[in-house]
Amino acid sequence: MRLKVQGVSFCYRSEDVVDDVSFDADEGQIVGILGPNGSGKTTLLKCLNRVLAPRLGTVFIDSIDNRDRTRKEIARQIGVVPQSANSSFPFTALDMVMMGRNPELDRFEKEKENDIQIVSKAMEMTNTAFLANRSMDQLSGGERQRVIIARALAQRPNIMLLDEPTLHLDVNHQIEILELITRLARDEKMLVIIVTHDLSLAARYCDNIILLRNGRIVSAGDVTQALTRENMAKVFSIDATIYYDERIGTHNVAIIGAIKDG
Repeated sequence: MRLKVQGVSFCYRSEDVVDDVSFDADEGQIVGILGPNGSGKTTLLKCLNRVLAPRLGTVFIDSIDNRDRTRKEIARQIGVVPQSANSSFPFTALDMVMMGRNPELDRFEKEKENDIQIVSKAMEMTNTAFLANRSMDQLSGGERQRVIIARALAQRPNIMLLDEPTLHLDVNHQIEILELITRLARDEKMLVIIVTHDLSLAARYCDNIILLRNGRIVSAGDVTQALTRENMAKVFSIDATIYYDERIGTHNVAIIGAIKDG
């Protein structure tokens, strides 16, 4: 499974928020999209699953243009974990995960045994089965996030899009969620694309990085190619270095300080 993004641009009113973005990604990879607020990260994510229609450019999944797919067909290919999934209804965790089967069901069609088995597996993979009968508003932030990931998994997608999945979580829950995402990419051969502000977590868990500034790609490549001192200064206005941390067996980022204007 291969994702190809070719010259994608999107504008609100007359201003380009995403400007001529192109990249390729393959199954089993974790791709981080990083940039400051207002750099177009979430907008780009929405263009990938056609929630937003690009002004220019094309998104291909296995050489098929997303514009040639129905909404249901895209939902079968792409699972989405949004920044927040609050609901005014008292859904249980099981209800929430079962919603992931909606792309496979006709209107008013009830879930079949196969759907129940898929949902059970998704909850088992995310360690949420014991939460099945708990109301979503009774769950901790980490538990709720794992349930939302289980809902996306219940779609049985090839691609997972996650928008700031560790936002507002305690550090231990951040690690827990990213370890889960890593297992999904490796064991399920899933392509994971994650929007995040956290440079250290991106360096630790992502295979490739896309740095955005003002809607354009500043740098794209593996962690050491993208997160250079010069690039982090240009995009985030910080003095930071990337290094290999033998304690965790992967890369990390040390932030030295902010770069003041002038």
